Amino acid sequence: MGKGEIGMAKEQMVFRVNGMDCSEEVIALKKTLGHLLSNDEDLVFDLMNQKLTILYSDQEKVTFEEVMKGIHKAGLTAEPWQDNPFPLSFWQHWQKPLIALISGLFLLIGGLFQALSHKSVGDAVAAMHGDAQALPSTAIVFYLLAIFVGCWNIMPKAFSALRSLRPDMNLLMTIAVLGAIAINQWFEAATVTFLFTLSLALESWSVGRARKAIASLMSVSSMSARIIKDGEEHIVAPADVPLNSIVRVFPGEMIPIDGIINAGSSQINQAPITGESMPVTKSKGEIVFAGTLNGSGSLDIMCNKASKDTTFATIVRVVEQAQEKRSVSEQWVEKFARIYTPVVILIALGILIIPPFLYQMPWQESFYRALVMLVIACPCALVISTPVSIVAALTASAKHGVLVKGGRFLEEAARLQAIAFDKTGTLTKGAPEVVRMICNEGHTEEELLERAMALESHSDHPLAKAIVAYAKQRGIKAEVAENFRIIEGKGAVGTFKGKTFWLGSHRYIEERGQETLEMHQRLQSLAAHGSTVVAIGNDEHVCGFIALADEVKANAKGCIDELKNLGITKIAMLTGDNRETALSIATKTGIVDVYSELLPEDKVSVIEKMIEKMGHVAMVGDGINDAPSMATATLGIAMGSMGSDVAIETADVALMSDDLSKLPWLLRHARQTLKTIRQNIVFALSIKAVVMLLNFLGYTSLWSAILADTGATLIVVANSLRLLKPKQF
Repeated sequence: MGKGEIGMAKEQMVFRVNGMDCSEEVIALKKTLGHLLSNDEDLVFDLMNQKLTILYSDQEKVTFEEVMKGIHKAGLTAEPWQDNPFPLSFWQHWQKPLIALISGLFLLIGGLFQALSHKSVGDAVAAMHGDAQALPSTAIVFYLLAIFVGCWNIMPKAFSALRSLRPDMNLLMTIAVLGAIAINQWFEAATVTFLFTLSLALESWSVGRARKAIASLMSVSSMSARIIKDGEEHIVAPADVPLNSIVRVFPGEMIPIDGIINAGSSQINQAPITGESMPVTKSKGEIVFAGTLNGSGSLDIMCNKASKDTTFATIVRVVEQAQEKRSVSEQWVEKFARIYTPVVILIALGILIIPPFLYQMPWQESFYRALVMLVIACPCALVISTPVSIVAALTASAKHGVLVKGGRFLEEAARLQAIAFDKTGTLTKGAPEVVRMICNEGHTEEELLERAMALESHSDHPLAKAIVAYAKQRGIKAEVAENFRIIEGKGAVGTFKGKTFWLGSHRYIEERGQETLEMHQRLQSLAAHGSTVVAIGNDEHVCGFIALADEVKANAKGCIDELKNLGITKIAMLTGDNRETALSIATKTGIVDVYSELLPEDKVSVIEKMIEKMGHVAMVGDGINDAPSMATATLGIAMGSMGSDVAIETADVALMSDDLSKLPWLLRHARQTLKTIRQNIVFALSIKAVVMLLNFLGYTSLWSAILADTGATLIVVANSLRLLKPKQF
């Protein structure tokens, strides 16, 4: 929708940053690259794809060399971004797990040598706790190897953090390990190193799992297309299919392009786009989408979009970009971590200095407890939990046909208190049909339809399309009106056969002063029965009326009832239609608050008042005509937007089918996501608090502290990944 996203056009540089799996790397890059830009928000990070985008204006002197220098200064490596990159090497793919494995093996071997060199278990345990004389040199060598291998990637980042006076978990771990070595805690130092590398491997795995979930969105796309040219078949990649060419798709094959069926009929499984469980029957003239599965019929499809512009490609692109729009929780965690880590370092210094002076605690013991505090300070579990939760939830939403454009919009959906609906195409089917014609002043239905068709041929409005379609069914042929102009929210005017005619609503007749009492009563009666009336006339009189009806969607009332059960306190309908028609639809759907005969700016005013009173308000519309009110709402939701690129671009959330039940599903899924994030934050902080308390009481060790942190990381990641398979609420 572009809330707060409008600004000057900027150049961009895009990089793949190797090893960027955690917000610690993000913080480091902000520190080393932030000075190049005037706005910190111009550094856009996509952890799931290890992608860094740098936006800069002409005034900002940003060069490739400076950026690469800043990335290296943060202890990372990078290369220019490629849409189709070469596959990762074996070392790049398995580096973190292998480091953890090798470090763990050296730790195990060192422990075995230590155990075998002692006559009793007591002597071995004593050596593990720092009795240097009881520790064999062979064990020390293997412990040292475990530390060296484990710190291979940690040391450069720690040095970078120290040089820039930006303490991070890499620096904290390095200090803790070196401190343990200084007091002959070789086993502890090696164990801490191994457990920390294990936590990094788990973290990388969790991000990789979410990354694969996003990649799986594209796994359903076709790898080839069968073009029919001059009666012959040519197999090409979807990206090489020219516009307007004919592509043949056999039964059971994936449709490779967006297009219009030129010949054939079949049932199409549109689940990758809409999340619908049942196939949809489609025939000649209907639109089909890339990434959907053809059923039992053979189809000839005319390509109408390039492969990079298909609806499916747009969905994948939006999901990937959604990660860049951080949620409120993510921003809070990042700010908290910035304050939390330095504070814990100060506490560790206090533990080191105060007890020896005030309580005569041995320096070695206070030093050890300070090291434990530094290990506890690592915010791994806290930092990783939120982005993994958000990405898992966004990916699951896309697979269910609900396209959410960012974590902050998912959290907004969880906080909604009020929802406003457009009527036509949202609560109703959006395909009105002519149900009655009324002619005045001796006019015939043919004359009425000719004039209406001439004017409505200019419009894409559902009512206009219904009138034109009805006229064609009746065999009416009419020239397109000249000098056509729209009267915003009221009607239209144009010249037909040399005479000016107007077309408009009941209110427009009143404004023109051409309404009689009998006419008023008749129009009210039609509206009371749910019909929308379009009047046709000229400066002399009203020629007649065309009554159209639009049926309410089958699950509209069920959706409204579910939203009420979910605690949405205000549900309103906003429509430009007349009061009587609006009330008729409201009665059928169970909506109490009805705002009718609204111009686009009137809808905006209603939304503004709802926000002032309720706080969190969603506007559900078609994504085009309702764009102003959707932009004003705290959450804009495009309903029935399948195939509409405009809807996807303008809305914060796009429901990729006409299934209203997706809306309550979204609210439940969003609330579950927010609940999961809160669970993760509370759990991670609680573990920290418990271990800190035990440390003050003298009941913890370096390895038990890092084990607690690693365990917490694993638990919150597992909890977050549950969102990949949400409940069928």
